[in-house]
Amino acid sequence: MNKRIESTQNSLVKHWKKLVTTRKERDQTNEFLVEGFHLVEEAIKHKDLVIQLLVREDLDIPAHWDVPIIELTAAVSKEISETEQTQGVFAYCKQPQYDEADHHEWKRLLLIDAVQDPGNIGTMIRTADAAGLDAVVLGKGCADPFNPKTVRSAQGSHFHIPVVRGELMPWLERLKSNNIPIIGTGLQEAVSLNEITAQSEFALLVGNEGSGVDPDLLSKANQVVKIPLYGQAESLNVAVATGILLYTLRDH
Repeated sequence: MNKRIESTQNSLVKHWKKLVTTRKERDQTNEFLVEGFHLVEEAIKHKDLVIQLLVREDLDIPAHWDVPIIELTAAVSKEISETEQTQGVFAYCKQPQYDEADHHEWKRLLLIDAVQDPGNIGTMIRTADAAGLDAVVLGKGCADPFNPKTVRSAQGSHFHIPVVRGELMPWLERLKSNNIPIIGTGLQEAVSLNEITAQSEFALLVGNEGSGVDPDLLSKANQVVKIPLYGQAESLNVAVATGILLYTLRDH
């Protein structure tokens, strides 16, 4: 018999709601909530991260979802949903953790400086996953990778590619000492995208939607690159630019 929760005042329900609405709760507990059939399906492939599935009482779920399930009333499901039309299924998950030792194995990285939009961060995580990178590093000022909008934009990539947070300067210094080329993005003293060559190891450093990469960080780059604009637009969306650069840089 599945456990069942009927009251929106239940302490677990209040905790799940806080995981959806506040970064503080996610950071303190190292937990997050994913919503919808597709994301829950991705979570279940990594059962060690799933604490419980939360399923609205009127739904049939796939037989292979054999992890602990809590049944929810429609009111409870609506209370913890972040979307207008909830599908009524959620996975209550632990955030993936990565040891310092893992960092030395990573040879293709995306480093992000102060990108504040959760949708952009999620799209960049998804793109880095698609491009076969080893990890994404989010620096100071970035949106929370476990914000529900970030998780939804990443479409399950949180379960495929390491996403870590930290000061970017020590990362850049370590990458330099390991002879991994750092490619920064900027306009000053930059070469055109057409002039860069694909490589087996690299770290791509991209920056804030308005102000770009912090100059101190950019000074660590081996090369600064810009994407030519052939039309009237003043700039590219940072997530789109990241996708173009990752696929240009990556050798096949």
